[in-house]
Amino acid sequence: MARGSLARATAIGIAATLALTACGGNAGGAGGGDAGSKKLTISTDLPLQGTSATNSESTNNLIRLYLDQIGNKAGDYEITLKTYDDSTAAKGGWDDAACAKNATDHVSNTDEVAVMGTFNSGCTKIEVPTLNQDSMLIVSHSNTNPGLTKAWETGEPTKYYPTGTRNFARIATTDDYQGQAAATFAFNELKVKKAFVLNDNQTYGLGVAKSFAEAATKLGIEIVGQQSWDVKQPNYTALFQSVKASGADMVYLGGTYENNGGQLVKDKVAVLGGNEGAVKLMAPDGFSGFPDLLKLPQSEGLNVTFAGLTQEQLVKDGGSGAKLLEAYKAKYGKDPEGAYPLYGVAAVQVILAAIAKSDGTRKSVNDAVFNGDGITIPADQSVTGREIKIDPQTGDTTARDITVEVVKGGQETFVKTQSVQ
Repeated sequence: MARGSLARATAIGIAATLALTACGGNAGGAGGGDAGSKKLTISTDLPLQGTSATNSESTNNLIRLYLDQIGNKAGDYEITLKTYDDSTAAKGGWDDAACAKNATDHVSNTDEVAVMGTFNSGCTKIEVPTLNQDSMLIVSHSNTNPGLTKAWETGEPTKYYPTGTRNFARIATTDDYQGQAAATFAFNELKVKKAFVLNDNQTYGLGVAKSFAEAATKLGIEIVGQQSWDVKQPNYTALFQSVKASGADMVYLGGTYENNGGQLVKDKVAVLGGNEGAVKLMAPDGFSGFPDLLKLPQSEGLNVTFAGLTQEQLVKDGGSGAKLLEAYKAKYGKDPEGAYPLYGVAAVQVILAAIAKSDGTRKSVNDAVFNGDGITIPADQSVTGREIKIDPQTGDTTARDITVEVVKGGQETFVKTQSVQ
């Protein structure tokens, strides 16, 4: 069988199995068309402008390819994909106003039953309460901020769910685990004694910086400084001079590359030396999957964690994810860019399984995830090659894979999978 035909057959088999194993839907619910409607819309909500644009394009294209391979079906329902942009050219990334407008537009589009997104936790925190009031499911492939699902900052997570019922689920594990894994790697593998922790003063960055600092302290790493970087600064020479004075042997960048991360990395090396030298550099998945970062000579030796498994690992393991990635490369002549495109498809698999269990209304789709046993995608059907099980009480995934990579020769290179408890 030809490669494309094999990928198509495999994907169709996944969809058919999901539909056959799905139990009956819950009745009732507002939005999403009339109960029994056979045509439904799902959407993606991603930053299509700025530094994340190529990652988002890859995610959307991979989802379209997957849907095409399964005949755009979920159970008895015909599925249409609609894409939303939560960024602006002026911001160069996700934007508060764009996220708020998208949330309203999702609800207003009466055929739409669920959202895959968003990419940034801060954007999701804006959208979830609006969607929650209309019982609309949103499943993220990349949100790692703990506060969306568990007690973290004041009022979290209750304030995101005004109806008292959850409607947010995720495929990626949370930053309390990512921070723990990063700290463990820094302590055991990099032999770090003193760390200086920076953050970009945004939801995601503050959360992951906090979790790293807390875990590092418990392991015996001294946190010699914590500070936010101003994303509008032309350079960070003075900041890294203060890091130098602290005696730190590692800098942890809690934030995203799109918040002037390139300048931050360049100035770190200019003041403190290469990342494999006396002062190591480590960052979370907010710095993973950016081609512009990898082009910088100063990124060499940067250690990056990622809440999941890399495409390299998934291809090596084989299975449906590897076949889908092969089909993507055959169609587009290159691999998907970024760490999360395949996880975008995994999030869609959760949505489609929920639709197959539903009566076609928004409420019944959401109830399929948050009532009873919730949603489970077996490992042999999941594009991640791992079982995807969504906790119906919280919306969190039970998978806690954290990958550590290092930039070598302009590529993110696999180092190890760091286990967390």
